[in-house]
Amino acid sequence: MYDEFYGLTGRPFQLTPDPRFYFESGTHRKALSYLGYGLAQGEGFIVITGEVGAGKSTLAAHLMATVDRQRLTAAQIVTSALDGEELIHVSARAFGLEVAGHDKATALAQIEAFLHHEAREGRRCLLVVDESQNLSVEALEELRMLSNFQLGAHPLLQILLLGQPEFRTLLQTSAELEQLRQRVIASHHLDAMEPSEVGPYIEHRLACVGWQGNPAFDARVYADLAKATDGVPRRINQIVNRLLLMAAIEQRQNIDAGLLQAVMTDLAGDGGLNAKSAVTPVPASQAPVVEMASVQQFAAQPVAAPAAFDESAWRAALAERDEQIAELQQAIIELADMRPAVVAEPVADPAILAQLEEANRRIAALEARDGDEEVIAALVDANRRIVALETRTAEQEQAIRHTLTMLIEWIETEDYQRAAA
Repeated sequence: MYDEFYGLTGRPFQLTPDPRFYFESGTHRKALSYLGYGLAQGEGFIVITGEVGAGKSTLAAHLMATVDRQRLTAAQIVTSALDGEELIHVSARAFGLEVAGHDKATALAQIEAFLHHEAREGRRCLLVVDESQNLSVEALEELRMLSNFQLGAHPLLQILLLGQPEFRTLLQTSAELEQLRQRVIASHHLDAMEPSEVGPYIEHRLACVGWQGNPAFDARVYADLAKATDGVPRRINQIVNRLLLMAAIEQRQNIDAGLLQAVMTDLAGDGGLNAKSAVTPVPASQAPVVEMASVQQFAAQPVAAPAAFDESAWRAALAERDEQIAELQQAIIELADMRPAVVAEPVADPAILAQLEEANRRIAALEARDGDEEVIAALVDANRRIVALETRTAEQEQAIRHTLTMLIEWIETEDYQRAAA
């Protein structure tokens, strides 16, 4: 939805790796340098590690999209918990080889024949293994054996291993991997982006899909995102994707820190956010409270006591809104074969706003009275009720935001599935 609203040609913050959106941060630039050095050696293992979401797979996708196919034949596999024999067959298929049956010796023979053929054609071969932390020691040893294939004195296969930090630990500490460790000719750990790189990263991905400044981002949004995500690209993508969706729902042309915090609260409530709060909460000891003494200091000339604060109408309006939220949530469940034409922007309830204005007027009148304990007590009670009702209103606004977001995401998922079909 938001790509259409903002005139974008695609969705720049999807979580699947896409080489079109590759952004060369400082740490990715170093990784490419190590990759270039390792590939120039033409042998052994290159190891790139990083935290979940640091951009390892995107780096691999960028490499696969930019290699010279006339000089290098590259294949990529994403591993699960494979044993050694399974890994051999998966590697063969990655190079386009059809291996009959499950015989490991046959698969190895076909791989070796393929590597010799590529060498005679003047091409070296590279196998990229993603999620290497899932591999057993046995499977890693099979990869080492694959790297033994040679034509004369020239190695036929290089292997790039991508993995999470625990893979680096395994590689450094396992006695069983000593021989593989000796064949690592280049390694690099992908760090998080610097805070100063978060803004350029977001704008780069937006520019790739035709962004021309709409929506605009307040500078504080970038700083808060850097703090909340620790500069991890996948976390940034997750938040900004939802941020743009919410901004489109509310038809905003500018994204500020308030909307960012609302989105992060929403994501945290879904259990889908692994990030820190971008705004430091106010300690309970510093939270505003209504004290009797603070009310008394506003004493002035006595005025006639106003009519009692009418809470019933306000509560009735809140109850009606609760029913509307429930109906909207039920509509999502019933939308199996339907698509809404328009998603309305949540707006403040006029009845509640009117009650708030009336309550504030009466409080101002009460504050003008001098020394009347009954009026002061009424004022304190009115403030307490207003705080409770405003809290309820805020909760309803959040529920509406969350429900509308679910609705839009459901619609987009349905569209994607239909397009795929």
